Amino acid sequence: MNGALTVATSGRVLRQVRTDRRTIALIIVVPCVLLGLLAWIYDGTPVFDAIGPALLGVFPMVVMFIVTSVSTLRERQSGTLERLLTTPMGKGDFMMGYAAAFGALSTVQALIATGFAVWVCGLDVAGPLWLLVVVAVFDAVLGTALGLLASGFARTEFQAVQFMPAFLLPQFLLCGLLVPRDQMPTVLEWVSNVLPLSYAVDAMKEIAGNPDPVTAVLGDLGIVAAFIAGALALASLTLSRRSA
Repeated sequence: MNGALTVATSGRVLRQVRTDRRTIALIIVVPCVLLGLLAWIYDGTPVFDAIGPALLGVFPMVVMFIVTSVSTLRERQSGTLERLLTTPMGKGDFMMGYAAAFGALSTVQALIATGFAVWVCGLDVAGPLWLLVVVAVFDAVLGTALGLLASGFARTEFQAVQFMPAFLLPQFLLCGLLVPRDQMPTVLEWVSNVLPLSYAVDAMKEIAGNPDPVTAVLGDLGIVAAFIAGALALASLTLSRRSA
């Protein structure tokens, strides 16, 4: 890997996103709108405080999955990826450049969404807010990594979006948000134990209810980070020096 090429890739991606107002709105506005709608639905009840932190991680993950998978597919279809890979740029430079660029966007997204949830929607958590932001960033970067992986199997933007239910919906159903994981049938609990979103939700729940959650959360974040690294490694294998 070449650090200069990675930085150059990140800069190019960020410049492209800066000129795309719809993508910026999807990254920044949509999570806040969804959180605001949820807070409004459960106004006057403790439900939002119970599920809000977990969804603060789920929503950015979904958004970043869509944005990344579609953006990467456009690179393939336009021939940009093929041209880039004929230069000294390696697959690792491309992947890490994309991950760094969308990681930066994820940080902005997490800061805005967390601030909106806490100071506008009234989300109350026992743990530190900075840790809530960190977990939200990890979740969004996980969505980026899975989006890069999914883009390798899609041939059209419609197919890229279709992969979202396959990659994300099972995780949403089994992550413990709807039913505690230890109350699921044994087989489903086993499956949930190998899904990254389960650990992201566990971390958010820990922050919501524990005033000193750092130790427990670091363990969960370590597992999420391992999934991110694995998804990026697998995604690099789908890159080809020739367009499909």
